[in-house]
Amino acid sequence: MTTTNSRGLRTMLGLAALFFVPLFLAFALYYGGGWRPAQSTNHGVLLARPIQIASPWPEAKWTLVQTADGRCSETCLESLHYTRQTWLSLAKDLDRVQRVLIAPSDCCDADFLAQQHPGLIRLDPADRATAALLAALPAGVPDRTIWLVDPLGNLIMHFDTRDNPKGMLADLKKLLNLSHIG
Repeated sequence: MTTTNSRGLRTMLGLAALFFVPLFLAFALYYGGGWRPAQSTNHGVLLARPIQIASPWPEAKWTLVQTADGRCSETCLESLHYTRQTWLSLAKDLDRVQRVLIAPSDCCDADFLAQQHPGLIRLDPADRATAALLAALPAGVPDRTIWLVDPLGNLIMHFDTRDNPKGMLADLKKLLNLSHIG
């Protein structure tokens, strides 16, 4: 009878070890510093913080926000092109994302923007609500930084337009696929 009990105990301990030893090793390697994945899967810089969006905000959608400093420079035009092409590449999720340009009224030609960038929403930084939004954004390079705001008013990520545009598209597609808001 004793050999049967000890054999059953050994079998149970063997099965427990079969489950817990790999789990323990994985935790030890990951958190102990022995091994960690080299990079994350996102291409932009993850921020995930709430910001105050006042009433003139266009719609509760995922929003690509670009700021311009008032000179409609080549860099600004490239960034506008970058966001437009990314937006158009979203295909079936196109209606879940909007583009916003925060720039002084004398920044870019309104006819050019209407013709080349249909659907682009333009906000003036002289407006108090827009100025409050600008103050809530972390420091970025005007004409080079694209901010991603979720429909709930959280600043999610920012992208540098000098990076590969496919990275922003991949991040947006992933977020839109996983999100049930907006």
